[in-house]
Amino acid sequence: MSSQIHQSGRSFVLREGRVLEQRLAATVFDGAPASGVVDALRAYQNPDGGFGHGLEPDKRCPASLAIDVEIALQTLVAAGAVDHHMVGRACDFLATIATPDGAVPLSSPAMEAYPRAEHWGEWTYIPGFNPTAGLVGLLHRMGIEHPWVERATTWCWSALDGGDGLPGDAHAVAEILVFLAHVPDRDRADALAPAVVKHLGSASHYRGDPLDPAYGVTPLHIVPTPTSRWRSLFADDLIEGHLDRVERDQQPDGGWSITWEPPSAASTLDYRGMETVRNLRVLTAYGR
Repeated sequence: MSSQIHQSGRSFVLREGRVLEQRLAATVFDGAPASGVVDALRAYQNPDGGFGHGLEPDKRCPASLAIDVEIALQTLVAAGAVDHHMVGRACDFLATIATPDGAVPLSSPAMEAYPRAEHWGEWTYIPGFNPTAGLVGLLHRMGIEHPWVERATTWCWSALDGGDGLPGDAHAVAEILVFLAHVPDRDRADALAPAVVKHLGSASHYRGDPLDPAYGVTPLHIVPTPTSRWRSLFADDLIEGHLDRVERDQQPDGGWSITWEPPSAASTLDYRGMETVRNLRVLTAYGR
């Protein structure tokens, strides 16, 4: 990655990003203590242990939602931090909203009283792979032991072994790949992953073509670093094409734009900050 891309992106985050993304960038790129990221996340954690307050910016709901817990876990992983008390409380919250077999929904009707993006509707109230599998995968990656993690892991395997087949949406498929990347049963996970990646190509909202400007999950969401577990399942030219696209998509203000409509100008800037840090991390990891 050229120094100009990096400097311009960092400048955007300092001007427009949240304190959380500013601290994450400082940790990832400058070696600042990860405690700063943990401290920033505390502002989003509720007394029930869950996370809210627009941590995922597409809804401005203060109540705890599973999607906000997932963003918190992703941020901790990116910072290389594990706060066991913080994460344990989040698991306690997930247990309270889970079905008896362990699955959780992305959100709840609590968000309906607050501004939200149009695509955040009732479909997000249905428990499923998205976000259950991704949450469980992240928690396994962090080495977290909790009764809900055990229960939800069993649910994920049962759902994958069931007769309903793999989900048709790329977001859910991506969550499954997070689960398979980190679940302890390596033989079982490694045997299943190639078929899941193959299925990804036919899933809705998958953006396999680097020239496609539409919204979607790309290979770089699945393998954000050269050492990502499923990197070998994606062709080299496909990865290079998407890296080229990421470089081209940096905007004149230094940040990256988004391809959907958040509910407010503040939400847009919040998400642009998140995407800018994510893209800088990807480009750095791949030596761009």
